[in-house]
Amino acid sequence: MPTLPFPVTTLPTPLGGTLVHQVNRVSEAELKGLPRLELSERSAADLELLATGAYSPLTGFLGEADYLNVVEHLRLADGTPWSLPITLPVGRAEARDLRGRVVLTRDGTAVGLIDVQEQFEARKQWEAREVYRTEEAAHPGVAALYAQGEINLAGPVTLFEVPRGAFPQHHRTPAEVRAVIEARGWRTTVAFQTRNPIHRAHEYLHKVALELVDGLLLHPLVGTTKNDDVPADVRVEAYEVLLDRYYPQARTLLSVYPAAMRYAGPREAITHALSRRNYGATHFIVGRDHAGVGSYYGTYDAQDIFSAYSAEELGIRILKFEHTFYCQSCAQLVSPRTCPHDASHHLVLSGTKVREKLRAGENLPPEFTRPEVAEVLRRAYQGSGD
Repeated sequence: MPTLPFPVTTLPTPLGGTLVHQVNRVSEAELKGLPRLELSERSAADLELLATGAYSPLTGFLGEADYLNVVEHLRLADGTPWSLPITLPVGRAEARDLRGRVVLTRDGTAVGLIDVQEQFEARKQWEAREVYRTEEAAHPGVAALYAQGEINLAGPVTLFEVPRGAFPQHHRTPAEVRAVIEARGWRTTVAFQTRNPIHRAHEYLHKVALELVDGLLLHPLVGTTKNDDVPADVRVEAYEVLLDRYYPQARTLLSVYPAAMRYAGPREAITHALSRRNYGATHFIVGRDHAGVGSYYGTYDAQDIFSAYSAEELGIRILKFEHTFYCQSCAQLVSPRTCPHDASHHLVLSGTKVREKLRAGENLPPEFTRPEVAEVLRRAYQGSGD
């Protein structure tokens, strides 16, 4: 397995001991005559995360033994912590022609290879129940699972070129993020991810964390999300304007995370943390209902689930924060740990309420989000016709 060596460093060892690196150009002649498989947006994102080492120690889409163990025990078959089944689903009829080396395409263009070593039946309802804690198709992750093919292809992958996407200036592989951290001399780095627009409560968490560590890796997820989530380009622009004015530049790194959202709540929080270890973070923030959707998960289930592993196994420290909000009587951002007042004193805006205000052209309160961020959101919603 190709790996990238690391010198003596204060960065955490990648999960499994080495950072997987399977990015390699292949000549057209080598692809001639091979079967082809068009990837979904989510599978294309998984291909990149596998090949660049974000999903280390995985070198490809899971085989059946790993799949079964991950779904049931939150570990690979060899006992390594892992919480989400990273699979490559195809239709039953299509699977018959996908054996041996297969070219992976996106919008018809060859982007990688998989050496198919195994094909196995997806256990969709069981996977939904165990991973998403529901079999309801109303759950977006379950709906996506049910819409997939019945057969999973397994085997190591090769990515031809890292797709820098819509944010080339912020799109870094795990090795590249590690290089920046080392160049800046950060001994400790906290990673933060969100699929939502940044607001003052997020900023509060960031700055509390920065009192404890050397650097902050802001790592917004920019892969596939629900249709009603704020688009990635708007969220990234909001980060840019905020960082420019309110964050210490030398202690902050904005870099995008190309994964697709699965909305698997606690299970997804684990994968988010483990992959940030691979990016070089020593700490990871988990707040209220991380990667949740609707009312499928308890408020702090995504924090509690980490007790399934020892600190040594995780290799990254989890910073657990309670719900943070603006209290009008305290006149500052607080949490239930620091505020004595009841909910009538608190300014809390749901995502639905925020979208309603933006569509109506209303200003968001400065206690909720910085005016510069509110303006980015307002322009996006007014221009979109949403």
